[in-house]
Amino acid sequence: MAPRRGTTRRRFLKSTALAVAGLGLPRALGGATADLKLKKPIKIGCQTILSGPLGGYGEFMRKGATLAMEEINAQGGIGGSPIEISFRDEELKVDVGVKNARYFVEDWGADFLIGIDSSAVALAVGEIMPSLDRVLIVTHGATEKYNEDLVFKRHVRQCFRVCVPVYQDGIASALVSKDLPVKRWATISPDYEYGHTSWRMFRAYLKRFKPDVEFVGESFAKFGTVDFSSHISKVMGSSPEGIFSTEWGGEAVTMVKQAKLFKVFEQTKAFMIGMGAAMDVLQGLGADYPDGVWASGRYYFGYPDSAENKRFNDAFRKRWDTYPSYPSETAYTAVQALKKAVEKARSVETEKVIEALEGLDLDRPAGKCVIRKEDHQAVYAVPWGQIRHDPKFPMPTLTNLKLFTTDEYYRKPPFAPVEG
Repeated sequence: MAPRRGTTRRRFLKSTALAVAGLGLPRALGGATADLKLKKPIKIGCQTILSGPLGGYGEFMRKGATLAMEEINAQGGIGGSPIEISFRDEELKVDVGVKNARYFVEDWGADFLIGIDSSAVALAVGEIMPSLDRVLIVTHGATEKYNEDLVFKRHVRQCFRVCVPVYQDGIASALVSKDLPVKRWATISPDYEYGHTSWRMFRAYLKRFKPDVEFVGESFAKFGTVDFSSHISKVMGSSPEGIFSTEWGGEAVTMVKQAKLFKVFEQTKAFMIGMGAAMDVLQGLGADYPDGVWASGRYYFGYPDSAENKRFNDAFRKRWDTYPSYPSETAYTAVQALKKAVEKARSVETEKVIEALEGLDLDRPAGKCVIRKEDHQAVYAVPWGQIRHDPKFPMPTLTNLKLFTTDEYYRKPPFAPVEG
């Protein structure tokens, strides 16, 4: 795996090893436990996007997982066994994701797998988990097909997810949009599973909430798009009043900057970016981020106002000199969830850990949550808000937060088809 720019592999491993020594590290969730006589070390394989315009996501994910590892090892490990995490570049490619999963288990000896940014990769890797016989906790890939189809309908029990799925992008966004003075909507979104399923869900639910709404245009950008001008021109030609987008990472940054050049924000009443509150987008746009844009994520560093979220933010900033993004929190939570489940099961055996994860309660930085037994989906609420520039922070933040209960926007078993 090629090292990320500015962080050599040697420097990263050295800094990790020093931190694991445990000097001055904050309390790990759950604290130290008795030695359960488990295998040593317990190995966790994490794959994420570590290259290209979306590589910032992987860097944030790696930092979150590493922080959890350091905290846990400083407290004596999981049941007395230290943990070791290996990282590989997913590249957002299905074949690479499957190859990585097989490498982790068959060659490296992983006990558990976490990570995955791409919805398509999450589905493909999920398909092989019964044969690999390991627990997989997805920390970013958001398609509803993962929990609704793969786990609930097809009973692939090895698969779990600790990030909010496209319900955040497609349903919570519709709850915000129903009260906006916007009737005509269009989208500029990624041309793959995540972009299409989010737009379909947004249309279906907003139509329920606001029957007179119109969907007047759509343009889907291929992965790696650097010129959004044709997509912007296409949707603006349909005279939308609102733009819905699920572009993310560096591509969201590029899209917003180019939309400003086209005066899109002056010509529309609302602009929504599902993952627009991710830290790499906030930092990447900086002063170029227009005030008032609606944005969210799968965790927002400023919510909730809890002791655990403050502790996590302080520890993350002390360790990495940056605020955490949502892949940081979800990767951190995945590792902590494995610790809690393994210690509850008193084993690293897959079936016993599955049983321990089902229904597991977590007090995580993003708030209290439970992993539903039926579909192995972690249930917790994340707000939407509007971009503002607060001089107290080095990047844009959110204001006018809109928070909905999970009952309002999480789909529930048996999962009726989404029409839209």
